[in-house]
Amino acid sequence: MAYRRTPAVQARLDAQREVVLQAAVGLLAERGYGGCTVAAVADRAGIATGSLYQHFANKAELSVELFRRVVNREIAEVGTALARQDTPQQRIAAVVETFATRALRAPRLAYALLVEPADAVVDGERLVFRRAFRDMLATEIAAALANGELPEQDPVLTAAALVGAVGEALAGPLAGAPESGAAADPARAAAEVVPALVSFTLRALGGRDDSDA
Repeated sequence: MAYRRTPAVQARLDAQREVVLQAAVGLLAERGYGGCTVAAVADRAGIATGSLYQHFANKAELSVELFRRVVNREIAEVGTALARQDTPQQRIAAVVETFATRALRAPRLAYALLVEPADAVVDGERLVFRRAFRDMLATEIAAALANGELPEQDPVLTAAALVGAVGEALAGPLAGAPESGAAADPARAAAEVVPALVSFTLRALGGRDDSDA
């Protein structure tokens, strides 16, 4: 007869798995993927390395789950900011502003999420991440088109181009984070870069940038 875990045993394992993931999130934010080894995560979680393998078969599996945990949090934050706005163009600006601001204020974590070399399976998750933001933008671009606020264009293609452009624009400011663990002045970086990205986004869409007024 196959062994069946009791509810108490399963609850203990679930709690330990959560501790492992929280430890991994902390290490990712501090050291990136390179420093987020199985041994380091186990040590941070206060368990033996062998115990970690009860939850994740290898680092790739842990990295994917870790990536999903952090990315879902970022998507939720952007979604909350988007919901506070009234018009499609305001919501488009909110997506870019929130994403870029959060990235620049946590540069080591953002570098790990966006550009740090990682396992192939993580690169696959990054594609899903980009598509999620693309779809957010495409929905609002389509709404703006329906309202006659923007010139005719393909919402999905435009949104994909914007995601790529914003990610590339952030890569430079974030690239200084890996060695030091943080940008020299994240608040200043956000204050300088974010407004420029929002302005670029609205101009690229063919909409009105209020800074032109």
